[in-house]
Amino acid sequence: MAAQRQRSRSLWRAVLAVSAAASVTLAAGPGFAADPVAPARTAAPFGAFLASGPRGIARMAGLSNWLGGAELKVAHTYLPGGLWEDIEGPPGFLDTWAGWRREKADRTLVLNVPMQERNEEDVPDEEVRWLLRQAAAGAFDGHFRTLAERLVTLGVPDTVIVLGWEMNGTTYTHRCGPDPASWKAYWNRIVAAMRAVPGQRFRFDFAPSRGRDAVPWTECYPGDDTVDIIGMDSYDQPAGVTFDEQVSEPYGLQQHVDFAEAHGKPVSYPEWGLFRNGDNAEYMRRMLVWIGEHRPVYHTLTDYCPHGVWQCPANPRSARIYRAALYGRDDQPAPSSTPAPTQAPTTPPATCAPLDLDDWAGHWFGHDICLPFGWWSRHR
Repeated sequence: MAAQRQRSRSLWRAVLAVSAAASVTLAAGPGFAADPVAPARTAAPFGAFLASGPRGIARMAGLSNWLGGAELKVAHTYLPGGLWEDIEGPPGFLDTWAGWRREKADRTLVLNVPMQERNEEDVPDEEVRWLLRQAAAGAFDGHFRTLAERLVTLGVPDTVIVLGWEMNGTTYTHRCGPDPASWKAYWNRIVAAMRAVPGQRFRFDFAPSRGRDAVPWTECYPGDDTVDIIGMDSYDQPAGVTFDEQVSEPYGLQQHVDFAEAHGKPVSYPEWGLFRNGDNAEYMRRMLVWIGEHRPVYHTLTDYCPHGVWQCPANPRSARIYRAALYGRDDQPAPSSTPAPTQAPTTPPATCAPLDLDDWAGHWFGHDICLPFGWWSRHR
């Protein structure tokens, strides 16, 4: 996910160069019949990442309609990690999300919070190590107090905070590997700073990526006193890896639930979806069964290409599985045919490739953007 957001920013100049010729479409979205071998429905609260700004909330109604009225109980978004002022919750960014949460008592807002500014800028290990040691000494506590105060003021003091997600990898400046001891001390300082704000009821979700990645995620675990949920981001990768291997690999799905049980913590799946193995219906079916068996606090599918189903027409087989599993309420049967969504996602025509530039670009252009196939070969 981080890689796609980084590529989006890198492609901005290219978009400006070809925006006049870029193809745009508003399609009604694919229709799917119910899959005849659908997994048992998961009872866990669910949602999807649909966009990080206000469009993420707006699209929830369309996804719910596509799922036959199934109510999304979870909204999931990410604070930008460019500057500290972004990580503090920039004015206006969280208002729409907080409003959605306040409408019903049984809803959950999940907020991914970076632990460092310049979070996707390929900061070298030496600098990350220096930043972590500063952080462990309290240099950045104030930013997180500010965020906590803003969330309480907005009336969402029970937000689930996915803090420093995928810390076991190399993508983010908030990674753990350069100095695990300082990283854990920093996590504990952040949690203490946010919990000190009057009125807060935050839950903190420790969410590594599945597998060993750059460092075993168990080496980054900061302790039971400051972790409320043990999550895992689990995409269908690497290429050729079966779901059984994703379960049994070191630091994989099984070790995740075993570790959580040993520490007396519930699990979550903040990010999951398709990836390196394409439209892999078997992965979709098995992951939904896994979720149903292990009853996470919540799960949120990453719903854009290549990971998703509703906003990604490239994955029709997996979409059938997902839709049949989650269609309607508990007392409703899966459909025999698919009604068109009343709020359709924006999808690219077959002649071009989508650019997910997030809400700021969509607002500027007034629509989503895609580049014609072959553009890169013509402009290298």
